[in-house]
Amino acid sequence: MPRRNSVINRREALRRTALLLGGVVSAPTLAGVLAGCETPRTERGWTPRVMSAEQAELVATIAEHILPETDTPGARGVGVHRFIDTMLAEYYGATDRANFLAGLADVDARARRTAGQNFVNAPNAQQVATLSELDREAYANASPHFFRTMKELTLLGYYTSEPGATRELQFNPTPGRFEGCVPMSRIGRAWSV
Repeated sequence: MPRRNSVINRREALRRTALLLGGVVSAPTLAGVLAGCETPRTERGWTPRVMSAEQAELVATIAEHILPETDTPGARGVGVHRFIDTMLAEYYGATDRANFLAGLADVDARARRTAGQNFVNAPNAQQVATLSELDREAYANASPHFFRTMKELTLLGYYTSEPGATRELQFNPTPGRFEGCVPMSRIGRAWSV
């Protein structure tokens, strides 16, 4: 029987992502991940349910800045934008959905003010500057902010995808060396599980 050292379940991915986010994950996001929200692998024939095609491209572009392609696929490559659309459609309430879409509009408005064009068509340096500004604002106070939600959904979508969980996290269900017979004097007392 082949050894399965690269399998990770959603709860473990959620736990690790919550650690990356400082232990905070929103209720709709938690519900979506635990319910098994999955995104189809192919882009062909996909139509966003909540976002427009332009908004989906904007989300994919922002997500790719958050988790770019390296020796593992980036956020766009694993379909994070599709995950986010599904989360918005099935797990976010009308108010949270409207706030997220308003945040996307704000990103484009900022890019138009500084670069004279929408975010997706702006030069890479301008995109990074806009996202850096949003990041500073998002973590300057404790109130909800679009960019915090965007980062949360990007991380969850990525690390609950198969490539994110298996290639990026490289989960090993049995870390370290197995010692089947260890003298009790070396271990001492231990609580049983």
